[in-house]
Amino acid sequence: MAAQTTARTSDQEPEAKPPAPPRDGSIAPWVFYPSAVVILLFVLYAVIGQDTAAEQVQKVQDEIVGNLSWFYMALVSLFVIFVIWIGIGRYGDIKLGKDHEKPEFSTLSWFAMLFAAGMGIGLVFWGVAEPLNFFHAPRPGIGEGAADREQFAMVQTFLHWGIHPWAIYVVVGLAVAYSVHRKGRPVSIRWALEPILGNRVNGVLGNVIDSVAVIGTLFGVATSLGFGVMQVASGMNFLGWVDDPNSKLLLVVLISCITGIATVSVVTGIGKGIKWLSNINMGVAALIMLFVLIAGPTVFLLNGLAQDVGGYLQNVLQLSFDTGAAHGKEGTSWVNGWTVFYWGWWISWAPFVGIFIARISRGRTVRQFVCGVLLVPTLLTFVWFAIFGGTGVFQQMNDKHDYVHDGAISTNNALFEMLDTLPGGKFVAGVSILLIVLFFVTSSDSGSYVVDMLASGGDPNPPVWSRVFWALAEGAVAIALLLASDLGAGAASLNTLKTAAIVIALPFSIVMIGMCIATLKSFHQERQAYLRAKEQKQQEELIDQTVAALEDSLENGTLSDAVESSSKSTTKGVEK
Repeated sequence: MAAQTTARTSDQEPEAKPPAPPRDGSIAPWVFYPSAVVILLFVLYAVIGQDTAAEQVQKVQDEIVGNLSWFYMALVSLFVIFVIWIGIGRYGDIKLGKDHEKPEFSTLSWFAMLFAAGMGIGLVFWGVAEPLNFFHAPRPGIGEGAADREQFAMVQTFLHWGIHPWAIYVVVGLAVAYSVHRKGRPVSIRWALEPILGNRVNGVLGNVIDSVAVIGTLFGVATSLGFGVMQVASGMNFLGWVDDPNSKLLLVVLISCITGIATVSVVTGIGKGIKWLSNINMGVAALIMLFVLIAGPTVFLLNGLAQDVGGYLQNVLQLSFDTGAAHGKEGTSWVNGWTVFYWGWWISWAPFVGIFIARISRGRTVRQFVCGVLLVPTLLTFVWFAIFGGTGVFQQMNDKHDYVHDGAISTNNALFEMLDTLPGGKFVAGVSILLIVLFFVTSSDSGSYVVDMLASGGDPNPPVWSRVFWALAEGAVAIALLLASDLGAGAASLNTLKTAAIVIALPFSIVMIGMCIATLKSFHQERQAYLRAKEQKQQEELIDQTVAALEDSLENGTLSDAVESSSKSTTKGVEK
């Protein structure tokens, strides 16, 4: 199936006609303005009616998580099965682009960009804190022994950050990449659903789908930006650079600086600013990870990596469907608060990350896309958590350092506490703050770029002014919610926005089911067209061979023998 064909058959639905490419400086008004208005109204709601908004949005979230945890657990696991089957099956040779098109970016830059956009900042934020949280307060049913809690902490972390979130991103990214690069459609969610929605993608339904993607992406990025600068401020306070990590002036300055750098990056485009920053991020992260591996308990970390990967592979199927029901309300509450929350959070980020990795994956085959996006970041993630989280858990287990303060793990400070225990850790902690800032810049500029493509009718090179608008909007939303929050009480308005992003994940999960169906339908039609074209080519070759044999026979005077031979060949070809 090396040479695919996109020939349509008569039994296929008529394709929707894509809109004309937007003119320079234009937008898609029925996506841009409704999205901007909804975002503005919700931010005002979260700021002015802070307590009421937080209570009502949380209530909706609790209803979703409490009643539909089984749905999320089953759905995300089925996404994993679906993308693996697509990647290793007969559709793997389909090219996400023209048949002989080369990849737009080098493999290293491709990995760096998809990793930085999809996981980078989360790994820095949770690399030490999440395994420590699970070690300190494991799921009900885990043994009391330190060894049991240590392995559980690492395997559960691997579950949350392994193939499951990347499978979610693959579902969206693959559908969009095929639509954009193979079929020549605009860069948006709606066109990935064209095989099942037909011409309706051009109407109200398509506008609603893209608007939901815009709102969810901006909410997710703005929330991460707000909470991220709180971690940066905590690190600066831990190192003695500032006195008050909850200073609103400090947080506003940090958001403004990150937003300014992100705006410059998004204006320069994917091929320059975003690619360069992603490569720098990967280089700095690799150096810090190597430092922790060498300066930390090296042998324990390497042994732990091998053991924990084995534990993950042994238990991943059972954990994928474990709702905690066997341990009653306490068990389901734990799973809902961590695993189900993560699945909702990854789904809420899927439009952003999926579209971005689709945009940078032109020229790759389906198999390359699935294997690259699903496996490589997962392996890097396992190594990262094994080194950073493993170091923290080792120190806690062996009384080298106590990370528990007031009965809980300090998530914002865990990374800096761990680095401070290592030789030269103060300096590395300072470099880590720079890494966090750069990862946030990468997430912000990538998110702005995706939002702008959606709000510009799927234009892969949206107008500069709207790139600036959405980049500044993300920073402005984060600033507004931080200023409205009582930071000592946990940034209530930001939590409201974060919860709202998770709520948006429910309707988008239905869209993702549609994407799976649309992708499967498109790939089946393409393969059928390929097989028909292959059969026709074989028949033409057989006819050419027969005609050539007859012509040779006429010249050599052996026509009767040639006719008999030709008849036998034709009969065998038909039987075959």
